[in-house]
Parts: sequence; structure tokens; C-alpha cells
Amino acid sequence: MIELVPAIDVIDGKCVRLTKGDYNNKTTYNDSPLDLAIRFESLGFRRLHMVDLEGAKSKHVVNIETLKKITDSTNLKVDFGGGIKTEDDIKLAFDNGASMVTVGSVAVTHRQLFMKWLDQFGAERIILGADVRNGKVSINGWKEDTTEDIVSFLKYYVGKGVKNVLCTDISKDGMLSGPAFSLYQSILASFPEINLIASGGVSNVDDIKKLEEKGVHSVVFGKAIYEDRINIETLVGELSCRTETNNK
Repeated sequence: MIELVPAIDVIDGKCVRLTKGDYNNKTTYNDSPLDLAIRFESLGFRRLHMVDLEGAKSKHVVNIETLKKITDSTNLKVDFGGGIKTEDDIKLAFDNGASMVTVGSVAVTHRQLFMKWLDQFGAERIILGADVRNGKVSINGWKEDTTEDIVSFLKYYVGKGVKNVLCTDISKDGMLSGPAFSLYQSILASFPEINLIASGGVSNVDDIKKLEEKGVHSVVFGKAIYEDRINIETLVGELSCRTETNNK
């Protein structure tokens, strides 16, 4: 069963969504991420994906107070990402209640540091962020494209013990045009042992069902909820409350 993970992206303490990672194309959906998190929990969700967009752009964690409010006020298992670049950043996230963290840029620019964190905190608590544009890994809040091919990038880290991979096709993000099915199928064909978390492009319940059919472990979605493309109550009902973590 695919795990359903609603997303909250934060700028200035508010819930926002970008389109294709463009900070100039921002829509604010709610002034209170905490209220949204409480609603998600009340509907039966057990996990939340929180992205500190200011942190990703600033290259250090910024919206730590929002994380703490959510973890203090709910029992949601929060995976937190955005701006985690140093030992202080990752400890700050865990100290303020994050159950897992997503690390992308450091995995590209400082492999030894990423491996240290993987050993120190455990593969169950570290999610490898693999954001993709035109087949290449993108870093620093999607502001910089690298020459790192997604397959070779994953091959290195899966070989080092990475279990959880969050993959976003940037061209799909916020577009409500459907996920990158072929990309995910290709990744799972090469690395069937990973817990693949799909993100970007989800527009309806059928998209989620199709991801499940392809063997995707979890799906992160946000804009489709905020723009009423997906009714949460209907989603949870149709997928039989598939909100519990489904570890392989």
C-alpha cells in the first residue's frame, strides 16, 4: 500500500507553493501551517512532509519555529527538509521534533558529511533528496543544476546503505499535470530495494493509484489539495486510509 504524505512548504511562517521551484511564482495558501497540520492529523494522516523553502534558498535552516509548533502540537511523523547544510542544522531539526530529515545538496557537494550523518543518525531517519531537472540532480532550492546524472547519483548512495529516496521531477512540480511516471519506473527498475517517495505533479486520486501500481512506496502531494483537485476525505476513503508508514 502506498503511503500518503501531505506536504507543507513554508516561507515566512506561511504555507505556500511554488511552481517548478520558482520563488517568483509563489502562492500563499494558508497563514497557519500548524492549523493545516492539525487538520491533516484529524483526517488520519500520520506523516507530514515539511519543506523550509527559505532555508533551502538561504542554505541554512530558517523556519525552525514552525517545525517545533507542529511537532509540539501533533503526533505527526514529520520529515523535514530545506537548508540542512551543517551539523548544527541537522541537529536543530531533530532537536525540534523532526522524525526524519531530507538532505539533498550536501549529498552532492559533501559526500563524506552525508555519509557521516547516515552512520550517526541511521538510514531510517535520513531521506536522500534527489531533485531532478532534465535527468540531472539539482541543488540549493533548485537554484543550481549539477552535471550529476540521477542514476549514477542513486547508485552510489544505495550502495552505501541509503534506504529512503525522495525524488521530485522539477518540471512537474506545482503543475498538476501528473507525476513523472517513467522516471519513477526507471528508478525502481534499477533500485527495487529502496523506499521511493514520489513528489511533484500529483493532480488526482488516479495519479496516486498509478504510482502505487508501479511500486512507489510513498507519495508527497500538496497543491492538488490546496486547489481542491483532491478531496482529502475522498482520497483517504478510496485508498482505505493508507496513511500508516509501510516500511519494506
